[in-house]
Amino acid sequence: MEYNGNKPTVWAMCSDGGLFFILWKVFCMFRPQNYRRNVSMEIMSLAEQLSKNPYPGRGIVIGKSEDDKYAVTAYFIMGRSANSRNRVFVEDGEGIRTQAFDPAKLEDPSLIIYAPVRVLGNKTIVTNGDQTDTVYELMDRQQTFEQSLRTREFEPDGPNFTPRISGIMHVENGMYNYAMSILKSNNGDSDSCNRYTFAYENPKKGQGRFIHTYMGDGNPLPSFEGEPEWVNIEGDIDTFTNMIWENLNEENKVSLFVRYIEISTGKYETRIVNKNQ
Repeated sequence: MEYNGNKPTVWAMCSDGGLFFILWKVFCMFRPQNYRRNVSMEIMSLAEQLSKNPYPGRGIVIGKSEDDKYAVTAYFIMGRSANSRNRVFVEDGEGIRTQAFDPAKLEDPSLIIYAPVRVLGNKTIVTNGDQTDTVYELMDRQQTFEQSLRTREFEPDGPNFTPRISGIMHVENGMYNYAMSILKSNNGDSDSCNRYTFAYENPKKGQGRFIHTYMGDGNPLPSFEGEPEWVNIEGDIDTFTNMIWENLNEENKVSLFVRYIEISTGKYETRIVNKNQ
């Protein structure tokens, strides 16, 4: 082998196949136990992701139940201001909407009063704002989920410029897939909108994805980064609902919606939890 002046590597030194095999076996014997974990993504505990973040803002979870029977989604809202905390989820047809718990204390309805969940045929739309209506109306006109969201961008609440997060679940003929989206400013630059769509075909049982508006508390609030987090989906609808609610920050949590859709029939169960009673 021609020497190129660089320090020889194990590959260059082991031109003999037998020697290479021996060295590979030695590497396998003595490699760190966490070697594979260091080079691949690990599923996260949803409970842990929620409990360690005092302010994820608004969040969407979509996945499949561990018994392989249900398409699962959850949506929660949190609040730091009195206006944001003065809200509850209420059922609205097949979906839900937010409304003021005490109408007399409602200050500014923009960005906080909307329909987070709507159902269009065999598709369930879940978002953190009035883009739910945009997706519903434009998909009803044969546009795609991604095309619909190209008409929107992040929220105009500078300096936070809160991301618009959205999800859609498609359950039909015993099949299930879903997609998620985030529209966010370019690292706080409101002149640019970064658009990301993530599609998940043939979801695996007991697994899901979690996307939220903020990485944590701060001023300004730091926008979510990266691909939706790979999380576990455990238990029946009541177990799952209780786990999420118990792990959301007690001071900041406001409302939670959870739905389990039976993949074979399209029938669903819903749970709603409101801090304001």
